[in-house]
Amino acid sequence: MFPLRRNRRLRANEAIRGLVRETIITPNDFLVPLFVVEGKGIKEEIASMPNYFRYSLDLLENEVKELWKLGLKSVLLFVKVPDNLKDNKGKEALNPNGLMQRAIKTVKNACPDMLVMTDVALDPYSIYGHDGIIENGVIANDNTADFLAEMSISHAKAGANFVAPSDMMDGRILTIREALEDEGFIDTGIMSYSAKYASAFYGPFRDALDSAPVDLENIPKDKKTYQMDFANRHEALRETEMDIDEGADIVMVKPGMAYLDILREIKNEFDAPVAVYQVSGEYAMIKAAAEKGWLNHDQIMLETTTAFKRAGADIIASYFAKDIVKLIS
Repeated sequence: MFPLRRNRRLRANEAIRGLVRETIITPNDFLVPLFVVEGKGIKEEIASMPNYFRYSLDLLENEVKELWKLGLKSVLLFVKVPDNLKDNKGKEALNPNGLMQRAIKTVKNACPDMLVMTDVALDPYSIYGHDGIIENGVIANDNTADFLAEMSISHAKAGANFVAPSDMMDGRILTIREALEDEGFIDTGIMSYSAKYASAFYGPFRDALDSAPVDLENIPKDKKTYQMDFANRHEALRETEMDIDEGADIVMVKPGMAYLDILREIKNEFDAPVAVYQVSGEYAMIKAAAEKGWLNHDQIMLETTTAFKRAGADIIASYFAKDIVKLIS
């Protein structure tokens, strides 16, 4: 006797596959990371991230307008700070005329309705490449959290819609939320990097911003004392719950592909928007394999992105965002 249900009937051609497809990617799913540098007329390719660029402010304006035309309505800003402006305490991060502050204003002037999120961490400003202030050879948690709150206020004053603390200091979400409230920025949101793992996938990003930890005596050589152990699952749930309780509006899992289980658990457990970051190493691996002819670039790009949304992501931060939107359009 033949089966009454044949599942392949719903796979017979593209029309029926499209009709019953469970997970649909749209431009509204994406948060576009943008790297900003000082200077003029600069569109500088990042060697370890083919076809991804650092922009000076004048060309950042053009890029933002192009993103908006493609239907991409949200950006996440990162700045490459000149070495002469770096120190241990990140004072340049509070400069009201600093690169980040000017980048926020540039985006808002070019495209007032673009949602602007900003990286809040010390590593771009640190002579040591760490996300916090170093005191007596360790990352000073509470002093760093206080400083990140000041940085967040500076970004809010420049026009940021959301601040995105990526540092993994304990209690920093509450410190930032209270500071924003005290300064009257009640509508400035927080997207917390809640489950950010100490991952080997970040290498190309650190090339992009020249923000890798330095190898000096009596200085932590990596970020494992504050970023999460990649072997841990329950810890991610604890971190996320604490961030939501402290006032995070959006929570994030970072990296992406190796942490789909974490993404799904957080989505199942908490009633909050969940973001995922498809990080630089994931991007670079796909690019490298495609250049070798070992993988089909567009197919892998779309498959991995769909996996994030299928696993529960409401927001996908991806260096592929422009390419994917062009592909699905």
